[in-house]
Amino acid sequence: MENINVVVAIHHPTRRRLVDHLVLHETAQVGTIAAALDLQVGSVSHHLRMLRKAGVVEQVADPGSDGRTSWWRLTRTKFAWSPDDFSSPAQRMQARDAVRANLTHQFTRLKQWLDRRDSASPAWAGAAFSNDSLAWATPEELSDLSGRLAETTREWRQAIDRSDGQERRPIFTFAHGFPTEI
Repeated sequence: MENINVVVAIHHPTRRRLVDHLVLHETAQVGTIAAALDLQVGSVSHHLRMLRKAGVVEQVADPGSDGRTSWWRLTRTKFAWSPDDFSSPAQRMQARDAVRANLTHQFTRLKQWLDRRDSASPAWAGAAFSNDSLAWATPEELSDLSGRLAETTREWRQAIDRSDGQERRPIFTFAHGFPTEI
């Protein structure tokens, strides 16, 4: 079960952007993060401290060894929770709010892509995808599907050779599985 402090910390909009940046770049310096996300250095430092307090990020040694800059990395990249994980009504409400914030984040990214799709290269426009499906499943089978999708994504990410000189762009995928009515 996820700690409610982690759930709340990662779903602040600015902190979510910081987490996303660190997922892609693994380690980064505060000034570089600020420039990439068009934020003030002080704001980035503040939000990184909040994420550190929740155990989501940690400060790492300066790769340049001069110690004058602040470098950070995620302590992990997988976060999973359900409002049902929490017994306190206040924590369940915070967890539900985080689920809503996560959905808003996901749909905002999708909308941004759809708004700029026409200006994308044919290769990127053709590679983008959307899929959905209907099936019969038990709760255990749905949980199994979730694990399989996560494992497939992890294996796919690890198989990418970022040193091969090819141009790569950040991509975003999301999937939801839930019981439904027809």
